[in-house]
Amino acid sequence: MTIDLRGRSAMADHMVIASGRNARQVASIAEKLVERLKQQTGRSARIEGKETGDWVLIDTDDVIVHVFRPEVREFYQLEKMWMPADALRSATLERMRADHAAEEARDSRN
Repeated sequence: MTIDLRGRSAMADHMVIASGRNARQVASIAEKLVERLKQQTGRSARIEGKETGDWVLIDTDDVIVHVFRPEVREFYQLEKMWMPADALRSATLERMRADHAAEEARDSRN
């Protein structure tokens, strides 16, 4: 999920919020993202939280990326804090549909 912060915060222009299924995947997503950023732009990003893998923050100056384990993302609910209300409703419905589709897919395999 991407949130436009322009005009709302001096810390960055955009915020990206993503999830991994577990701590290992969260750390891997963050590590790969930092590597690709360095390859494609030549810029180094600051990274925090990779050791625990619960919530990794990547700061590229103009974009802040948060990668969470699902439980941690649900607890902090950054989307609710930063998204305009109408966009939040749309994103929430989209996420609920995706969660429901994933549950149905799991159930059909069992």
